[in-house]
Amino acid sequence: MEHISYKGLEFEPYIKNEEIQKEVKRVASEITRDCGNEKPLFLCVLNGAFIFAADLFRSVDFESEISFIRYKSYSGMSSTGEVKEVLGLTESIEGRTVIIVEDIVDTGLTATQLIESLKTKNPKQIKLATLLFKPDSSTCGLVPDYVCFNIPSKFIIGYGLDLDGLARNLPDIYILSKDNK
Repeated sequence: MEHISYKGLEFEPYIKNEEIQKEVKRVASEITRDCGNEKPLFLCVLNGAFIFAADLFRSVDFESEISFIRYKSYSGMSSTGEVKEVLGLTESIEGRTVIIVEDIVDTGLTATQLIESLKTKNPKQIKLATLLFKPDSSTCGLVPDYVCFNIPSKFIIGYGLDLDGLARNLPDIYILSKDNK
């Protein structure tokens, strides 16, 4: 892993794919323990969570389904503070366990709004799994049920996370370098 540059910003290596896969398997094991008898619906929040969701979904050891929704709250490197639903849920979740799969929980605004929206559809329970959690950035007091990594409040890219659509295909995670001015 070496330093990379996107849109004039420097990023340094942060989490290698091998570490990511280890944590994905750990979280999959926890979900299997907690929800293995539920036949849950994994609900992947696009676009950023699609790689994490694919790896997580393949790692659980029970019968389940997956679907996709899209919410947007980021522009560039920061949250806009406004959450927009771009692609909604089409399946019935009444009486079902739903596991929301997020790439990152930053302020918690998107996940909180999504959970509140899903509650109106009468699911049995809602769980939140995230690849990355920034506890210091949380403004809602939301704590995910399953977290691969707690990270500092810095901007990151790779493994599905982007900078204006770029860098999602990187297998590792990179963090904004201290060298940026």
